[in-house]
Amino acid sequence: MFNDIGPLELVTLIVLAVLVFGPDKLPKVIQDVTRTIRKIREFSESAKNDIREELGPEFKDFEFEDLNPKAYLRKQLDNEDLGLKEIRNGFDLKKEMAEVTDAVHSRDSDSSSGSSAGAAGSSGGRIDMTKKPQTPAPDDRPPFDADAT
Repeated sequence: MFNDIGPLELVTLIVLAVLVFGPDKLPKVIQDVTRTIRKIREFSESAKNDIREELGPEFKDFEFEDLNPKAYLRKQLDNEDLGLKEIRNGFDLKKEMAEVTDAVHSRDSDSSSGSSAGAAGSSGGRIDMTKKPQTPAPDDRPPFDADAT
């Protein structure tokens, strides 16, 4: 609950509590706070038990912590039945990227060696990224679609 409070913050809180409540009232305030925390915990546990009873026996293993997306994903990723570890281990991103770059570089070398073949402006369905795109003439407007407006 208080995992992220450091020793300096704890000492500061204690000194602040002594200054605000005084040494006479501080034990009474601590008892009241602990009693309130205990009642809140009892209330939440009884609410959880009531919800489990209402859900029925098919949800007897239901944990409310699973409603937290991070906890649910962590639990599912640790589950061996799904085979996610094999998928994750079988996927090598560096290898996939190297294959893609090799394919792109070989395609570039193919298009530069075969650029003289074929009709002017077409390279067998390949797009030449070094050419500037052709801009349409000012009179060439796209067709007007009355239904689209």
